[in-house]
Amino acid sequence: MTGSNESFPPGFLWGTATAAYQIEGAAQEDGRTPSIWDTFSRTPGKVLGGDTGDVAVDHYHRMRDDVRMMADLGLSAYRFSVSWPRVQPTGRGPAVERGLDFYRALTDELLAAGITPSLTLYHWDLPQELEDAGGWPARDTAYRFAEYAGLVARALGDRVELWTTLNEPWCSAFLGYGSGVHAPGRTDPVAALRAAHHLNLGHGLAVQALRTALPGRARIGVSLNPSAVRPLTGSAGDLDAQRRIDALANRVFTGPMLTGAYPSDLLADTAHLTDWSFVQEGDAATAGRPLDFLGINYYAPAVVSAADAPSPAGANRDGHGVSDHSPWPGSEAVTFHQPPGELTAMDWSVDPTGLYDLLMRYTRETPGVALMITENGAAYDDKPAADGTVHDPDRIRYLHGHLAAVRRAMLDGADVRGYFLWSLMDNFEWSYGYSKRFGAVYVDYETQRRTPKSSAEWYGRVARTGVLPYPMLEE
Repeated sequence: MTGSNESFPPGFLWGTATAAYQIEGAAQEDGRTPSIWDTFSRTPGKVLGGDTGDVAVDHYHRMRDDVRMMADLGLSAYRFSVSWPRVQPTGRGPAVERGLDFYRALTDELLAAGITPSLTLYHWDLPQELEDAGGWPARDTAYRFAEYAGLVARALGDRVELWTTLNEPWCSAFLGYGSGVHAPGRTDPVAALRAAHHLNLGHGLAVQALRTALPGRARIGVSLNPSAVRPLTGSAGDLDAQRRIDALANRVFTGPMLTGAYPSDLLADTAHLTDWSFVQEGDAATAGRPLDFLGINYYAPAVVSAADAPSPAGANRDGHGVSDHSPWPGSEAVTFHQPPGELTAMDWSVDPTGLYDLLMRYTRETPGVALMITENGAAYDDKPAADGTVHDPDRIRYLHGHLAAVRRAMLDGADVRGYFLWSLMDNFEWSYGYSKRFGAVYVDYETQRRTPKSSAEWYGRVARTGVLPYPMLEE
């Protein structure tokens, strides 16, 4: 059941992705200081079960075995993030060489195994000292981020060619400072908008710092989590709800980063909250520094409609956690709806058409910029069988459907260069603690034993052959 349409081109990157706080552990070793997620997870009631990333899956001590596991699966790339407080504990000043040494060793192991390292500078672990000084709503944090980017680039630029500035800045801004379901847990809509801008500015300044420090062969991008926003009906109110959420979920970042300007309708929608005077002349142009690739993280589409009155509780039925505060400043009246059909353990719908639609959208809107799927995957209630094996046919079907959508987009003209499965292994899933399993590899958290699930074997076969087999044959 294979053919030309199911084959991916040579050189396509097949990888998995992780984040430092979710896997590393060693929270207080070798000079590392607390990040906002250390503080948040240790605050009672913030994370399910009181879980923290203090140990996580102990990748800091098991890194070489984990790289060997990736190689055994046949992966050609690995996307990891650098822990900012491990490298620059206060968010200022010189780097801690012990922290950099871990990432030097990791990249050396990857390269020796024939695996392309893909480095993300920021996956949500802001040093707590910078949060105490104002966090992302403060302009200075953008400059501190650019300084940190330069430190990492000078240390690892001889080893790493794929660089990502930010991972999902929407979550950092609107879940961290708007709804408060992510660290640092603040609930101020204006602070969320300020944070979004300073993340944009920090991204642009970091791109500039990376271009200065890295060799010419380096490729630089950003990983966004754009939403495939769909109206519940074709009514004028529902179409306006779609426009509003598209502005807050997508164009608040793609506007500055890809066109050098904020969308005028976003400014109008939020004018009753702020005059955006925190945007200084030249900021949007700085955010729009040219990129080599746009990373897309996709899990599920959003379905929205208008509401008769502001309803924060309704607005928060959006798959992003439960809060009395909305992550949609200025659009609290929009109601989110659960799409029909299959759901993952996160109660997210399984709909590969959303990924196809996003790939085609950015193919139209950003010609000349390559695309990369930097995250895609699903959580299911995986459990070992009596013989210790872990079978996850639902994940195999999920992956097959989404990879087929990627291939369809490529056949229709999308320049997609790689796919990174979220995640390599089960890990700390932010405010859900250890209750949700996204990994292709099962982790027994008591023993830290790793067991590749059947999806890992299936995905590894795709990575080795570049051919997408019919999933039912592999179960």
